[in-house]
Amino acid sequence: MTNEKRELTRRKFISATALSTASISLAQISPKPVNAQTSKDTSHESPIVRQLGRTKMKLPIVSMGVMNANNPNLVEASYDLGVRHFDTAAFYQFGRNEQMVGNVIKRMGIRDKVNVATKIFHRQHREHTKPAEHKKEFLKAFEASLKRLNMDYVDILHLHGVRSAADLNIPGFMEAMALLKKQGKALAIGLSTHTAMADVLNEAARMDLYDVVLTSINVSMANDTNLMEAIKNAAEQGIGIVAMKTQAGGARLPNKDIFKKYSSATINKASLKWVLRNKHITTAIPGYDNYEHMRENFSVAADLEYTAEEKKFLSDNEIKLSMSFCQQCRKCIASCPHRVEIPTLMRVYMYAAQYSNFHQARATISEIPREQGLNLCSSCSLSSCQAQCHHYVDIPHRLDTLRQIYG
Repeated sequence: MTNEKRELTRRKFISATALSTASISLAQISPKPVNAQTSKDTSHESPIVRQLGRTKMKLPIVSMGVMNANNPNLVEASYDLGVRHFDTAAFYQFGRNEQMVGNVIKRMGIRDKVNVATKIFHRQHREHTKPAEHKKEFLKAFEASLKRLNMDYVDILHLHGVRSAADLNIPGFMEAMALLKKQGKALAIGLSTHTAMADVLNEAARMDLYDVVLTSINVSMANDTNLMEAIKNAAEQGIGIVAMKTQAGGARLPNKDIFKKYSSATINKASLKWVLRNKHITTAIPGYDNYEHMRENFSVAADLEYTAEEKKFLSDNEIKLSMSFCQQCRKCIASCPHRVEIPTLMRVYMYAAQYSNFHQARATISEIPREQGLNLCSSCSLSSCQAQCHHYVDIPHRLDTLRQIYG
C-alpha cells in the first residue's frame, strides 16, 4: 500500500470514529489526574496517563494486548486512536504476532513513539535444557524475537508464565535478563503471571531485579484481598503493574444468560473501568481482534466514571457466578485422582472457547505433560474438582467442551 493510500485509510478511520487523538503522540499527551473525571462525552479528550513504576515510561491507561489479533490494520488503527503500548510474545501465533507488530511500527515510522513489550516463555527452555544452558537459550530466544520484531530493543521484556516465587529465582534466566537490560536491548525487565499472582508479586517486590509485573486481574477477583494487597505492595516498591485478563472473557463469557440483562459493551467497559480505577495499576492490555472492541476499550481511557448501567452491573449479586473465571489457584489438582493439569486446561478453554484463538490454545495445551493431559480426565461422577473450586467454575463442562474440540 502506498503512503498516500495509507494516509487516506487512516483519515477515513479517524473521521468514522470521531476521535481526535489520532494525531497525538505520546509526548504530547499530558498526564491527567484520575479524579478529574466527568460523565460527559470524552471522545475528544486525551487519555489518562500514568507512570510505569520506577521506569520513566508514561503510558495511556488503555493499551493493546495483540495476542488475538492478526490484522495489521487493527494495530495501525489502535495507534491512530491513541494506544501507545503494544504487548506481544515470542510464541503468539508461532512468532507471526511479533512480526506483525514490528512490521506495522516500522512502516509507520513510530518506533520512538510507542512502547513494545514481548515475552520469553521460560518453561520450555527450562525443561529441555540443562541449568548451565538456561542463560544461553534465553538469550538465543530473545535475539530471535528482536529479529521478528525488526527492532534493536524492546521497552519491556517479560519472563513469561511465572507460576511461583521459585520461577523468579532461576539463575540463568535472571542473568540473561539483567545482561539484556545492561546492554540496552531491554529497557525494563518484568514477568507475566496467571497463577499464584499474590505470591509472585510479593516475591518480585522483594527482589531488586524486576521493573514490571503483568498480572491477571478482573472484577471476579474483587474479594481476593491477598492479590489486592500484593499489587499495592509491589507498586509501592516501584514496580509497574500492567493488567491483563481484565474482562474475564468479556463478550464471550461462559454463562450467556448474563447478556439477557446487560449488553456486552456495558460488561466490557464496566469491567475495564473497575480494574483501572485501582490507582496502583498503570495500564491494561485488553486483547481484541476487531475495531468495535478496540473503540469500546479505548473509550474508557479518558474517563473512568461509571454510568448508571455499569454501576448496576457491578452491584449485581449474580455477576460472580456468571463470570466464573478460573483464577489458577491450583487447588483442584489435589482432588483429581489422575493429577490432571486442570488450571492449564482452563486456560486452554479460555483461549479456544472464549477468545477463538486456537493457535494459543494449541500452544498452551502443548505445555501439559502427557501424564497430566486431557485424555486422562474421565469427568468422574464425583466431580471432585468442581467441589474444590471456590470460584464457581464449571470445570467438568469445560473439560467436556475441550474434548469435543480436540478429540
